Amino acid sequence: YETFRTEEEERIKAKGQDVKSSVYFMKQTINNACGTIGLIHAIANNRDKMNFETNSSLKKFLEDSLSMTPEERAKYLETYEAIRVTHESSAHEGQTEAPSIDEKVDLHFIALVNVGGHLYELDGRKPFPINHGETSDDSFLEFAIEVCKKFMERDPEELRFNAIALSAA
Repeated sequence: YETFRTEEEERIKAKGQDVKSSVYFMKQTINNACGTIGLIHAIANNRDKMNFETNSSLKKFLEDSLSMTPEERAKYLETYEAIRVTHESSAHEGQTEAPSIDEKVDLHFIALVNVGGHLYELDGRKPFPINHGETSDDSFLEFAIEVCKKFMERDPEELRFNAIALSAA
């Protein structure tokens, strides 16, 4: 993973890529919070399809952080009490014991989203979103599967992975 990530980052820095300004992306600075970051990425990039409760902490967080840089969003999340408490309580409700916040784990969550007709990979450990090309609402799932297949091809012996789809329908 690390070798591929480094090569991909260098390739994109050299060639460039189109990333729409409407893509909501944040860095991950909190250990073991990739699931929370992945959910924030998925929801933030589908705000127009969501119905938030009036006093929603997540809605407030997204509204407050919309004009921030990815790094500023990460720092804001570090201090945002409502999401921190929700993250911690959800982590402890799981079927297995949650690792401590500082424990090194070999698990990671990312989000694949359709923003403005492009499929983006949003991984808070990476320096920027990865544009995987054009898509549409009708073709998004099919194209996202192709991206997932490429992940699997890089390490065909690894069987520990999950895919979750968020549907606003």
